[in-house]
Amino acid sequence: MKAETNLSAEDIMARFIAERGDLFEEFHLMAREIPETVNLVRRTAGYVHFYENQTAADQELSGPMRELIATCQLCARNDDRFAPNHVRRLYRMGVNNRLIFEAASSIAAIVGWSTIAHVAQAILTANDPKYPYGELPAGGEPRELTPFPELSLGRERAEPGNESLLQTAEWRYVAGIDPELARRAAAFVDHCLVAGGAQEPLLGPGVRELIAIAALCARGEVDFAAQHIRRAYAYGMNRHQVLEAISCVLPMTGALTVQIGARAMMQAELRNRTIDQTVNPSGGEKP
Repeated sequence: MKAETNLSAEDIMARFIAERGDLFEEFHLMAREIPETVNLVRRTAGYVHFYENQTAADQELSGPMRELIATCQLCARNDDRFAPNHVRRLYRMGVNNRLIFEAASSIAAIVGWSTIAHVAQAILTANDPKYPYGELPAGGEPRELTPFPELSLGRERAEPGNESLLQTAEWRYVAGIDPELARRAAAFVDHCLVAGGAQEPLLGPGVRELIAIAALCARGEVDFAAQHIRRAYAYGMNRHQVLEAISCVLPMTGALTVQIGARAMMQAELRNRTIDQTVNPSGGEKP
């Protein structure tokens, strides 16, 4: 997309509002004082969050998926002011509360279950007529979930394996000291990330990993992010989808998060290549 330069503060705000649908009042002040900075924010946020006229044909993740990741990350940061606005955007996309809570559970495995409570608070605030930011659809939460591509992705693992948290070296160590703690903590994480398959969740394990990976990168956890990226790949998610998921939290965590994510992706892919060469050194098809 062609760069836009020398726009006035008024032009930037008009385009930002048209593309996003609404905007917080502080951005008007920011645009008056630092217009070039705000315009770059607008273009970057518009691309990663799929705003009108800021998307590209080769982007893979849908708008609803991007908003789920962004909303969860805002709630993980206790941002109870911005998050309800994003809930309202999810509602306008046809996403219901059940799906929002499934996404919240996915990030809770990384950042803690208090985040689910912050998501609940964001939903309550979004449904409060006194909340001034963003348009609430008539009737509030959609009665029916509008399908989007990620609902059917990441549901089958390429190769079977025990995915329980208890299989990690760290939690085996914990279990040797306090087995009950290990069992209870693993039960929560395994439930949130759908370890070993699930009955009928709206979000499959591969897609839940996209949310978890973004959260891990925001925390700077390269090694753990690489492990979860490998699991996402095992469920059929591709590198473009993983990178896009990480980029969804760029506006609230910074470009360094994407750099950390790239490092984790490189580590995961190197690990997979090493395993492939060990299992199949001839370079032919895998057995």
